[in-house]
Amino acid sequence: MSTFSPSLRIELIDTGAQAGVWGTTTNTNLGTLIESAIAGYVSVLVTSANQAFTALNGAADQSRNMSIALTTSTTDVFNVYAPPVEKTYILYNASAYTATIYNSTVQGNTTAAGAGVAIPAGKTLTVWSDGTNFQLQNTHFIGTVVGNVTGDVTGNVTGQLDGSITTTTTGVTQAPGNNTTRLATTAFVTAALQAVYPVGSIYINAGVSTNPATLLGFGTWAAFGAGRVMVGLNGADPLFDALEETGGSKDAVVVSHTHTANNAGSHSHTTDIERFLNYTPDNFTGNNAYVQGLGNAQALPSSTAGDHTHTINSTGSSGTNANLQPYITVAMWKRTA
Repeated sequence: MSTFSPSLRIELIDTGAQAGVWGTTTNTNLGTLIESAIAGYVSVLVTSANQAFTALNGAADQSRNMSIALTTSTTDVFNVYAPPVEKTYILYNASAYTATIYNSTVQGNTTAAGAGVAIPAGKTLTVWSDGTNFQLQNTHFIGTVVGNVTGDVTGNVTGQLDGSITTTTTGVTQAPGNNTTRLATTAFVTAALQAVYPVGSIYINAGVSTNPATLLGFGTWAAFGAGRVMVGLNGADPLFDALEETGGSKDAVVVSHTHTANNAGSHSHTTDIERFLNYTPDNFTGNNAYVQGLGNAQALPSSTAGDHTHTINSTGSSGTNANLQPYITVAMWKRTA
């Protein structure tokens, strides 16, 4: 009478048994069963939320194979169950839903004996079982890692990560503000930058004038404050009590004012002339009637007109570009969306 090995269910022939057919049984053991366990592949269609791999004594089955591809018609997440024995599997989830593998409590049932391992849709994992719990085959890498890293990286990665990475490396995006030693995904970094530059914020760059949407990879930005400096909001000052108020001029402004010149009204100017020696009327023709009888020094009146015009000349320089504080130019952008 034959028995079967506990892990791979290979037929163990009793001494002296199976005369004439021993070779057939041995060929099945070596050429089918053991070979499947080492290098076998099978595709399993899962038709229910919980489904056990087939497990047969001395005959081909699903659970004995090294590599198993999973497909499903459930249109939802699903669980598969392997026999409660030690075994290593390479599992490819070819479906669009997460699959989880467990050990059964009893061969063939769909009650989980212990911990399982989830295989994301479209991913491949190597797992091993101690007969009760499934574990990931590798949780520590030394050297080159090529391919996908999905989920939390909680251990150490020693050496270099290089080579040809032909697929996307993904991870768990941490909550905003997380300051632990967990790795930050690109989504986390982008969210952090968006928190620094919310809609309405100003981006300033003194090196390049490139639109921040190109530099940061998010948002809609508009050029801001061309030819202007910024002033802090001041609710107590009507000029600065609202956001984006504008005003001022770079040209100096002369405050309106008046120049006054006093006019003395009707007045006269006088001058003294000496008496002419040897005066005769012919020496001062035209003034004879006026100056006869005058003394040695007499006053001769000039015009007595009262109103005069005074001209005040302007001084100083042009006010154009004369009202500027010390400045330095930068590129400024406002996030609008």
